[in-house]
Amino acid sequence: MVLQKKCPYKSGYNSILAMDEYEEMMLDVGILKLNKGESFECSLELERAFMLILGSISYSWEGKKEKATRGSFLDEKPIVLQVSKGKKVNITADQDSEILIERCRNDNEFKSVFYSRNEVREDVFGDGILDNASRRIVRTVFDGEIAPFSNMVMGEVINYPGKWSSYPPHDHPQPEVYYYRFFPKQGFGVTLLEDEGTIVKDGDASLIFPDNTHPQVAAPGYAMYYVWMISHLENNKWLPTTRYFRKEHEWLNEKNVKIWPQKKFEK
Repeated sequence: MVLQKKCPYKSGYNSILAMDEYEEMMLDVGILKLNKGESFECSLELERAFMLILGSISYSWEGKKEKATRGSFLDEKPIVLQVSKGKKVNITADQDSEILIERCRNDNEFKSVFYSRNEVREDVFGDGILDNASRRIVRTVFDGEIAPFSNMVMGEVINYPGKWSSYPPHDHPQPEVYYYRFFPKQGFGVTLLEDEGTIVKDGDASLIFPDNTHPQVAAPGYAMYYVWMISHLENNKWLPTTRYFRKEHEWLNEKNVKIWPQKKFEK
């Protein structure tokens, strides 16, 4: 299911997904827009992660303070603050800024974590296979291995123009949410949720229900960026190995796999 952005985001918190609307997703997702000089403070009974998408801000929590600046979500890794329920967080904008907030229920109280750029893992997937048709950058801020205390996952994908990601088609039992941005901004892509294709544009979100395949493709000429967020299931955390490729497409992962025209046509 694609949640299409209906209007420009205003200053303050803009809800994209609320748990009470789609309980199966087990996540709250929203965009915080702050004009220069504005502040935002919250202390909810939810686990929260604050990812700077663009701008310059100061994070303040538990007597600590860190500045974060990001001029490009394509070229620069994110900076994220993750806190457990009840912890007070203040964010002040030094420039007009956009922050993505991911939230979930988690009774486990843990020590807050500030992820600098150097602490965000960056991998290149799909390199050197399938004529590089699915080559993309995958950034992982935290997952079930990095943050076993958490009830959620957060990362980013940089989808090169005209190329695929979340490919070959795979699924997992945990629900997932994508939040999209494009460069140039008028760009678009297509998400395939099972066999249903939908156009996605800047500011849209995709709800990926459990056990649904979810390959994506960016239109030629347009870079597609998306934040990926997953909620863990009880006693079943999402891990880097939790990608179950559909059987008919598993051969695409084989080492030195050949495709047409290197692979000759057969009846």
